[in-house]
Amino acid sequence: MFVVCVVLSLTAVQATQDEWRNISTQPFFCDAVLAALFTPARPQLGRYEVCTTREPLTALARPEWLTETLPPLDAFGGAGTYDRAALSRLYGGRRVIVARGWTEEGNRFEAFTLISPHPDATLTRLLPGTLVIRHVIIR
Repeated sequence: MFVVCVVLSLTAVQATQDEWRNISTQPFFCDAVLAALFTPARPQLGRYEVCTTREPLTALARPEWLTETLPPLDAFGGAGTYDRAALSRLYGGRRVIVARGWTEEGNRFEAFTLISPHPDATLTRLLPGTLVIRHVIIR
């Protein structure tokens, strides 16, 4: 089972990096574990991707997107399966910079949540750069 997960994860990473080339000069690293932690298990519409990049949030967020500083639990929301107590301990009272926005091109709608700094998949370290949660809907 572990081998299957790794193969699926690598395939998703390549596909997502190709799709993201027009947004950033830095590579995005997509992680199925982060997606399972921070997005709904079975979205009613579309699909979610969760990726990280070393780029700062300010380099990725469009000027018209709402950017704010929030407590971690407000930033990550309630849709995922992550351990809320562990996430709160990790940030230790520190607030999170969050940008939210969307793009639409033809029949493709994408909603973005950018979070910085962001946790690793074990919720034991805060990492520099930006966590990007993307919700893609094809109409």
